[in-house]
Amino acid sequence: MTRRIIHIDESPIRFERWHRRLPNWLKRFLPSGGGSHEDHHGKGMFGFTVFLLSESLIFLSFIFTYVALRLTHSRDWLPPGVSGPELSNFVIINTVVLLSSSFVIQPAENALRSGKLNKFRWLWLMTIAMGTYFLIGQIIEWSKLDFKLSTGLVGSTFYVLTGFHGLHVLTGVILQIIMLVRSFIRGNYNKGHFGASTTTLFWHFVDIVWVFLFSLLYLWQA
Repeated sequence: MTRRIIHIDESPIRFERWHRRLPNWLKRFLPSGGGSHEDHHGKGMFGFTVFLLSESLIFLSFIFTYVALRLTHSRDWLPPGVSGPELSNFVIINTVVLLSSSFVIQPAENALRSGKLNKFRWLWLMTIAMGTYFLIGQIIEWSKLDFKLSTGLVGSTFYVLTGFHGLHVLTGVILQIIMLVRSFIRGNYNKGHFGASTTTLFWHFVDIVWVFLFSLLYLWQA
């Protein structure tokens, strides 16, 4: 009589053990259950996180290019008569507003998770207003600068970096408006809040990137 040997795949069990040891803030970005088909939210968040990592590489390439150009052209970085971007009170306030919005959008998402829809709407609307304020402030700043996109390296690098980041801020604001409108559709968030979660993550990403750009463009300049 022959014995049949049954091999049991232990990889899902190992994955579950490994997954349970991770901190809660990291678990939300990873698929659970070994990537089972039921885990749509976890797999979606993991995919969106990978997307943000690819966006990070684009920003890093811009940042490294800026640093390299700045170091190799330190003497002629500013053309005659050009003062460059200045660390004014207006820029500081604009920066504080944008970075503070991360401390508003996160409680908004937490309120949505807890089913507090009205609280979510008010905090979400406040985040939209703060992001819009930053965009308007950036346009006003551009109009007052004494250099343009064609003004040497300082102009091309400044407008490319701030413009590309501003495009991401605009995208974040549009996504927030869509999520806010969806909150008025009855039962829209009963089955999940993947859109709000990814929008929140995207907004944190935008704020973190601005910390690096602010340090390079304004603090280094100062």
